Amino acid sequence: MPHAVAARFFPVAMAADQILTTVRQYLEYDPTTPVTLEPIKRGASGRTIVRVKTEEYEPFIGIHWTDERPDNDFFPPVCHFLEKAGINIAGVLHEDRKWRVMLVEDLGDDDLLSLKDEPFETREPYYRSAFQQLDKLFYSRAGRTAEFNPNFDAAMYRWEQEYFFEHMVEGLLRLDADELRGMSEFREMAERLGGMSKHLVHRDFQSQNLMLVENSVYWIDFQGMRRGRQEYDLASLIHDPYMDHSAEERERLMDLWEDVSEDRPADIVFQDCAMQRLMQAMGAFGNIIRHQGEEWYRPHVSAGARQLADVVKDTPFEGPLEEVLDKALAYK
Repeated sequence: MPHAVAARFFPVAMAADQILTTVRQYLEYDPTTPVTLEPIKRGASGRTIVRVKTEEYEPFIGIHWTDERPDNDFFPPVCHFLEKAGINIAGVLHEDRKWRVMLVEDLGDDDLLSLKDEPFETREPYYRSAFQQLDKLFYSRAGRTAEFNPNFDAAMYRWEQEYFFEHMVEGLLRLDADELRGMSEFREMAERLGGMSKHLVHRDFQSQNLMLVENSVYWIDFQGMRRGRQEYDLASLIHDPYMDHSAEERERLMDLWEDVSEDRPADIVFQDCAMQRLMQAMGAFGNIIRHQGEEWYRPHVSAGARQLADVVKDTPFEGPLEEVLDKALAYK
């Protein structure tokens, strides 16, 4: 049996074939040498990710992507940048950009989300590790030839807002979003954030994308990296709908960030970034549930609504978003 791969496991059988071909070239295996590809279901990034197993070598990861999502093409250059910057990521073993395949080290299956039910004291060292690397990213300098996604600007923040209006408010909750779209406060927030100085951000800095390796975390799914506000990543982790931190836990995480970075973000900037991130995440939940049928995301709609309700409390957004958040909180 030349290889243990069943096409039914993959959204596109061609992706498995391309990964397998790349693996054989990398290992210099002939077609009769057994290679097993085990599908890894992670997130909704539109990529095919498998664990590669052979009789001779330790397992490693194969990743294939298509041009359906433009940010996926940035995965290889961002990998190389982060490696040079000293950020913890899976080491690159081999790449074939023509086939859109990369082979990287296997970081295992344990992510930060797996510690959700553990005491805060158990999770704290891993958050410290994440914050230390986030702080390191802030000071990392990319050369002129570095390749990243287009910067966060006012148009990008407005796109995130529209994503929320379209896929969550209208699509999943069946409410009218026209009044929200017309609010000057949303437009002003986008312009305010878009006009600020920019630094590199992960763009999806949440518990599923931080793998636990010994006493540290390692970053994955960073293909969306671009220049924006560091507070966006910070808010992504502190107001992570998957972890659904309590107010007390969020304050403890903010204290931990201050201890690591010797700085505390300005309230208005952090609040704006938290709103933007949560709207983007909830828009994604609505889109994935409706169009991909991923039921795993359903309970996270109410969690995202709880986090967003806390962020907008006593702001001009609280009243206009009340009906939306009430319905999202009750969503099952």
